[in-house]
Amino acid sequence: MEISDEIPAKKQKRLTSVVWNHFERVRKADTCYAVCVHCKKKLSGSSNSGTTHLRNHLIRCLKRSNYDVSQILSTKKKRKESNLGQSTLALTTVSYDEGKIKDEIISSIPFKFDQEHKKEETNQAINLGSAKFDQKRSQLDLARMIMLHGYPLAMVEHFGFKIFVKNLQPLFEVNNNTATELDCMTIYGKEKQKVYEAIHLLHGKINLSVDMWRSPENSEYICLIANYIDMDWKLQKKMLNFVTLDPSYNDDVLSTVVIKSLTDWAIDCKLFSMTFDDCSAYDVMVFKIKDWLSQNRPLLKNGELFDIRCVTHLLISIVQEVMEAFHDVTHKIRESIRHVKSLQEIQGKFNEYALQVGINSKRNLALDSLMQWNSTYMMLEAALEYQGAFSLLRENDVTYTTALSDTEWEWASSVAGYMKLLVEFTNVFVGNKYLTANVFFPEICDMHIKLIEWCKIPDDFLNSIASKIKNKFDKYWSKCSLTLAIAAILDPRFKMKLIEYYYPQIYGSESSDRIKEVSDGIRELFNEYAVGLASLDQDSSRSGGSLPGTSDVTRDKLKGFDKFLYETSQNHSMTPDLDKYLDEPVFPRNYDFNILNWWKVHTPRYPILSMLARDVLGIPVSTLGSEVAFSGSGRMLDHHRSSLSPDAKEALICGQDWLRTELEATNLPTSNAALPLSETR
Repeated sequence: MEISDEIPAKKQKRLTSVVWNHFERVRKADTCYAVCVHCKKKLSGSSNSGTTHLRNHLIRCLKRSNYDVSQILSTKKKRKESNLGQSTLALTTVSYDEGKIKDEIISSIPFKFDQEHKKEETNQAINLGSAKFDQKRSQLDLARMIMLHGYPLAMVEHFGFKIFVKNLQPLFEVNNNTATELDCMTIYGKEKQKVYEAIHLLHGKINLSVDMWRSPENSEYICLIANYIDMDWKLQKKMLNFVTLDPSYNDDVLSTVVIKSLTDWAIDCKLFSMTFDDCSAYDVMVFKIKDWLSQNRPLLKNGELFDIRCVTHLLISIVQEVMEAFHDVTHKIRESIRHVKSLQEIQGKFNEYALQVGINSKRNLALDSLMQWNSTYMMLEAALEYQGAFSLLRENDVTYTTALSDTEWEWASSVAGYMKLLVEFTNVFVGNKYLTANVFFPEICDMHIKLIEWCKIPDDFLNSIASKIKNKFDKYWSKCSLTLAIAAILDPRFKMKLIEYYYPQIYGSESSDRIKEVSDGIRELFNEYAVGLASLDQDSSRSGGSLPGTSDVTRDKLKGFDKFLYETSQNHSMTPDLDKYLDEPVFPRNYDFNILNWWKVHTPRYPILSMLARDVLGIPVSTLGSEVAFSGSGRMLDHHRSSLSPDAKEALICGQDWLRTELEATNLPTSNAALPLSETR
């Protein structure tokens, strides 16, 4: 039955709530309804139902005029003051009386991305009316959202965003771009203090990675990231600085930037190693930094483990070498694919030729992307499968002028083999954000062995490519092999056995000497940690505790005495950690093995060696992520952030890194948690 047929109920008492100015109470049989005079919607009108649901409907009613919204809200405020336990969520439409609403209180959903919030609180049902609206907190929440998700600061000026916010919370005044940037700087300052305190609570050392960034405007930046294993044996990465470089910078400037960062963060005494994203540059920079550090304290192992180069950058440089040498053949393959796809008739003939030679491949011929070198590998693989069809096309199509010779097809097959290996290696290195250093040694050794084999190929063209690759690899191997080997020894599944397995394949008759160099290297490093621990025990009462090798200049003068005391006073009847570790059987290899958990459990058994393992396993052997590993273009800052001031850029980029880390630590869903900092070009 229609509402119009219903008889208005006789008033039995005065309806004092302001909402009844917008509802008509009607009765149908034994049931009372409240009918909205604007949209004619029926709601419960029983005296037992109260008026909260009516107010909520009225505020959301699209056909209601807004002249008396403030009266409704004012009544609501008075009710709330008389009964603090009862409140409702009020929303309004785009058109509103700003002058009247500003003085009213509207409840908002409380949400604050704060590490202090306990995890269990996030699982509780949200009480829509549990807190008063807080303008300053909401402004900081907005700034935190922009920082976390990488949104442009200019979004606060967007008309659509302002409309959305006013519909959601009319009392919220959206700051302009400049004020929001200041809020971001405030958050950055607080988060930076948290990172500083976390780093200085460490009992281990820090490994610093150095990455170079560019912008679409060709500006350049240097990014410094601290990598370490915390007290809970979790691998951590914290961005420390994102510095805008002067266009005329050189290695002297870079070393100054790094030294300033180490000083500002007060971590020079904690530094174990530095990883650079280029295998052939930065030698002057590294020398200056090592010289500066060694003025205050000697570097562990005389600095032999200090200079690490990014292995993913090595792979990219090798790919570039291959692509440059193979450019002419790759060009012919691209043109061959374009020819096949140029006309439907040619495509049909090509398909017939493929059937004639028995090709049943499901691969589609597709051109590669010049910005993604792994797509070039996939193009080569597909073309090789259709080699027979291309040969028949060459014999029967006079317009096909970019056909490959038989020798070029052989070259393509060999180069595709090179690139397949490089793709597989890259997938291993960038497939996990938190890889420990022990993972890389077997992969690098396998590549070394393959390169030795490639250099024996009799074909002059292929041999020249292999030789160029080998030269690049040898530079990397000379800098990093000892560090990688020590990290592998600290994997209880491998120990010295992995060195003894690979080195004869790499060095042949010289393998015994090379194995001894590695064995001596880890023993020297272990002894330095043992001496440092003895010094730490003696000085802890005066210094409050410090890391091995981190004592100040005055105590360093007695470093030789510490070593003498350790060597002459130790109980020789006790087996040192390292010998005990190496003498025990290797741990069985399995896919569920977690090396950090293993060392966490075995720290009491190997107190000194576990300190060494914590520092070495935290070395970032690869610094490039998957978004740039296959592009070869390096890290690119998006245009929104590149237009900001240097301080704002650093605050937003470092802040995003810290907030995302906090989000991951809460085990909240992180999919689509943030926009990427970079875009490849």
